[in-house]
Amino acid sequence: MARGGKMHLAQFLTHGPTYHSLAMWRHPKTDPSWDWARPGLYEHIARTCERGLFDMVFFADLNYISDTYQGSLEPSLRYAVQAPEHDPVPLLGWLGAVTERIGLAATFSVSNQHPFYAARLWATLDHMTSGRAGWNVVTSINSNQAANYGVEREATERRYERAHEYMQVCRKLWNSWDEDAVLLDREGARFADASKVRRIEHEGEFFRSRGPLNVVRSPQNGPAILQAGTSPGGRDFAARYADAVFAIQPRAEDAGAYLSDIKERMASFGRPPEACRILFGMQPILGESEAHAREKQEEHNELVPVEGGKAILSAHLNMDLAGIGDDDIMLERPEPELVRMRTRFRRKDGTPMTLAEVARRHGQSVSLPQFVGTPESVADQMEAFFDRAGGDGFMLSSIYSPGAIEEFVDRVVPILQRRGRFRTEYKGRTQRELLAQED
Repeated sequence: MARGGKMHLAQFLTHGPTYHSLAMWRHPKTDPSWDWARPGLYEHIARTCERGLFDMVFFADLNYISDTYQGSLEPSLRYAVQAPEHDPVPLLGWLGAVTERIGLAATFSVSNQHPFYAARLWATLDHMTSGRAGWNVVTSINSNQAANYGVEREATERRYERAHEYMQVCRKLWNSWDEDAVLLDREGARFADASKVRRIEHEGEFFRSRGPLNVVRSPQNGPAILQAGTSPGGRDFAARYADAVFAIQPRAEDAGAYLSDIKERMASFGRPPEACRILFGMQPILGESEAHAREKQEEHNELVPVEGGKAILSAHLNMDLAGIGDDDIMLERPEPELVRMRTRFRRKDGTPMTLAEVARRHGQSVSLPQFVGTPESVADQMEAFFDRAGGDGFMLSSIYSPGAIEEFVDRVVPILQRRGRFRTEYKGRTQRELLAQED
């Protein structure tokens, strides 16, 4: 996206009591009468985001409760460290029935299901949502998830080798039906033309599948593919397959470097730069004045205990941080598990942070930058980050729910629209078309 262009916006969610903020479930503005386990809350959020013309609502998902920190489930359960989390995939079909235009995306791991199941599931969801489905493809780094499925976690390189073949099988299955294979010829008693439905006969290192898929070609011929990898393998996977990438980079300088890296990798795979949107995470905190917004930020951030931050950071690193001192400088630590998140270990001015500082920030926002101020000020901060880093827009994460999303849609979106930085109407019908929309 050229600097000065229009932004794309998406909303980060989980089917659980916390998103990126461990404070969310106990925040005084979070209304407990909206039950996070029931669909009504997500209907309301999806409709609100559709009213705001967002590209998508995006559900993360974890198939475990982490015991990485201190070898115990207690910290994760005590602080609601992205736990519990109910499966978000069934919600997509539900939300497809109560919305019309917004994209509907969820995380689904390639590590624990055969690709035939995934190809069938996502083609079905693409039909159910009229082409608005998005699949965030992950390989599942945490050993807790592998243990839940009775397997050993593989090394990163090996997981992505498997993921590449997984996507190849899915693509073959989605392509096993031609677009015009269904005839519906009642008089001739021909439902489908068998010459336009093919077996795939895939035999690879990791998977075998005969095919064809028993789902007809979906509106997008499979869902839009999303990715959020930070390792070299994850970045290669994103560059090769993704229609959009969700990236967490607290500083615009690091966001720009990440963007350049992804675009260079895309070029090496023969993909044009506009084929994949880069959405950087942000956590908006709005106030009636700058001082009021800072009070809201302080109120929220103080609700996150350091121990909770260490628990969620340990889970995301797949490394127990209990043996590291609170005052240790994270950038000086030698552990290889820390390399993937090194850009999150600096303050906004670039100075290094201690474990306690990194953990607290991770518990507050999973290291997303907090844009704090009046609606006009937050819009200013978004434009400054967007124009400095490049990219295509933002993935928003809330500090309380419901309420925070509505505030942003009602108060910040109109400002961005008046400034010519955000769309004023939907022009696409599918998730890929929304991501491709330029105006």
